[in-house]
Amino acid sequence: MLEGLKVVELASYIAAPGAGGIMADWGAEVIKIEARSGDPMRQFFDTIGSDQAANPVFELDNRGKRSLVLDIGTADGREAALRLARTADVFLTNVRPGALKRAGLDWESLRAENPRLVYASVTGYGLEGPDADKPGMDVASFWSRAGVAAITAPKGVDPFPIRTGMGDHITSMATVSAILAAVFERQTTGKGRLVETSLLRTGIYAIGSDMAIQMRFGKLASTRPRELAVNPLGNFFKTLDDRWICLLPRQGAPDWPAIASAAGHPEWVQDPRFDRAKSRRENGPALVAAMDAAFGAMTLSEAAQRLDAGDITWAPVQTPRQVLEDPQAIAAGCFVQVEDGLGGSFASPASPARFPGAPEGPLGTVPALGEHTDLVLTELGYGPEEISALKASGAAA
Repeated sequence: MLEGLKVVELASYIAAPGAGGIMADWGAEVIKIEARSGDPMRQFFDTIGSDQAANPVFELDNRGKRSLVLDIGTADGREAALRLARTADVFLTNVRPGALKRAGLDWESLRAENPRLVYASVTGYGLEGPDADKPGMDVASFWSRAGVAAITAPKGVDPFPIRTGMGDHITSMATVSAILAAVFERQTTGKGRLVETSLLRTGIYAIGSDMAIQMRFGKLASTRPRELAVNPLGNFFKTLDDRWICLLPRQGAPDWPAIASAAGHPEWVQDPRFDRAKSRRENGPALVAAMDAAFGAMTLSEAAQRLDAGDITWAPVQTPRQVLEDPQAIAAGCFVQVEDGLGGSFASPASPARFPGAPEGPLGTVPALGEHTDLVLTELGYGPEEISALKASGAAA
């Protein structure tokens, strides 16, 4: 899809590299500028005290890229980065604005060098305001400050952290969308533009339905325990074989007769405790207990047959291990094979969209730190002696 699009990525961790990784999967040429120590995510398992040889967290967001090591704290390293940016369609970064300004790699500086450049800034809190230059990561900026954690934990439950990279990867998708919108605009104007995403903004958008209620009505219901759910039917129930199912009725009440029938109790539709949405809410604990007993007497397979017969929206609650064996996830192309550079391959999550008829999966291996430094510098016009001098001075590696 993106063959011919050249992306220069000066970024680390997950949110911005994840955007670069999606574009690499879709055919873009993505050149990742790294410091001599490398993207810190290369040491993800070291950080948590694990001696794992592979690093699937880094691999997911960086497959198919080329790695160039430059020290942009040096004049020669900055010049090489600037020379590369002059040739790019997109400059993608999550380096804080102040550091970019000092290195001459901020939006205003690069726009003067390359007016067609789409400059994508990914930050914790945006480019304006009192906290614009604060460090941000998904657990802090997306999960906590944006309100996601507070509405996710049921009332009375202590806050808990988000899983690795969840808020980051939502921001990755937002960033790709913003970049491609600006690339499309450039077809008409001939000019690039600054686009910005932040973990804070995507977090607020991710809970946008709840935020819209809060903003419109000035109040918002808390997340409740299962037995006290506002809509008892939109809930989770355990089957006889200790599997949980998620039940999600459509808006209004068209599914209630089918749900009652699937539970083996069509008479519930006429029960005055449960005959209307309001009465079901008022008698929620009793209804949840009754449905617990009904589905608790069925296996997952039996419940599935009954719910499917009623065309009810439902899903099994699955562990990641179970997801890997889900035939629908496999058929939907949710997993791809990544070349390991040694003649083999390994499985990895697919990027978040499919293009039927186009090649599926990553288009390259995961780069070693500085694997492509010589090649990229050569493409920029540096000769062998100049490259050697850059490495000797520490400006490149």
